[in-house]
Amino acid sequence: MTTSTAKWRYTKGLHDLGNGLHAYLIPDGSWGWSNAGLISDGGESLLVDTLFDLPLTSEMLAAMRDAVPAARHIGALVNTHGNGDHTFGNQLLEGSRIIASNGCVEDMKHRPPEQYAEWQKDWPGMGMAGKFWQEVIGSRFDFSGIRLTLPTETFDHRMDLKVGDKEVQLIEVGPAHTRGDVLVYVPQDRTVFTGDIMFVGGHPAIWTGPVSNWIAACDLMLGWDVETIVPGHGPITDKAGVREFRDYLVYLLAESRRCYEAGMSFEQAVDDISMDRWANWGEDERLCVNVYACYREVSGGALPAPNVMDMLALMGKRHFARKQNACGHEHCDGNH
Repeated sequence: MTTSTAKWRYTKGLHDLGNGLHAYLIPDGSWGWSNAGLISDGGESLLVDTLFDLPLTSEMLAAMRDAVPAARHIGALVNTHGNGDHTFGNQLLEGSRIIASNGCVEDMKHRPPEQYAEWQKDWPGMGMAGKFWQEVIGSRFDFSGIRLTLPTETFDHRMDLKVGDKEVQLIEVGPAHTRGDVLVYVPQDRTVFTGDIMFVGGHPAIWTGPVSNWIAACDLMLGWDVETIVPGHGPITDKAGVREFRDYLVYLLAESRRCYEAGMSFEQAVDDISMDRWANWGEDERLCVNVYACYREVSGGALPAPNVMDMLALMGKRHFARKQNACGHEHCDGNH
C-alpha cells in the first residue's frame, strides 16, 4: 500500500518542497499532531494553518523565519478548516490577513480554545469520554493563554490569491471532515495543501460529512496536475496516496450501507465491517465516528449530528479495549 512518497522523510520540522514551498510536519500525525505549509514568492509569504497550541506554533514560525526570509513578515494565513489543531495558533499572526471559509468560522466559534482548557482541567469528571480525551489530547498540549482569533476575510466556494507571482487557489470542498474544508492549490508548482481532507497512515474523523463530498474532493485532486500533496496529518504523499484514501472512503460508505440495510445499529456495523486492508492505519477508534457519518448519509439524514461526548466515550471504549487485548492483562489500560 502506498501512503507516502519515498523522497520525503517524515520527520518533525520544515521540509523544502522547492520553488518557495515548504511543509511543516509533526509526526506521528495522530490526535492533534498536525501539519502546516508555507508558500513564498517575491518577498511575500502565505502560511497554511497554525498548530494546536502557542508553543508549537511559535516553534514552527521560528523555523520558517530562520529558513525563509519572506516568512519574517507573513502577509497572510489561510485556515483550511476550523479544528483547533489548525487554528489555535492564529493569535501569533494577528496583523496579517487571516482567510478562511465561512464554514470554518462557524466551527471555530462552536468549539473555542476555552472549551479545550476546561476539558483539560475537568476531564476526571467526564467519564470514559474524559479518560480518552486526556489520553490522546489533553496531556500533550498547552491550551492556556489561547485567544480565539477569527479570520479577517471569509469566502464561500472559491477564492484566488497571489503570493508574489504565484497563483494560489482556495477551493472549498466541505462540508466533509468539517463544515468548511478548503484545499490550498498551487497549480504552477503542482502542489496542494489539503488540511484534513487528507489523512495519511491514519483513519480520518468524519465529523460532519457527507462522505460523498469527501470522495468528490479526492476526485477533484485526482483530476488536477499535482505531484506533491501535503496532508493535514501524516507524511507527504502523491496521487497514489489520494487514491488509497478515496478507496477507504468508498469502501466504508458501501459497507455501512450494507449494514444499515441489514438492520444493524451503527455500533454493530463498526464491529462488523472488516478493515483488514487498512489494518496498519492508526486511530482505529475513529471508525465509530466514521460509520456514524456514513449511517447519517445512507439514512437520508435521519440521524442527528454526532454528540461529541458520546463519540469520545465510544472511541475510548474501543481504544482501551484494543490496548488491553494487545497487553493481555485484564485490567490493563496500556500505560506501561
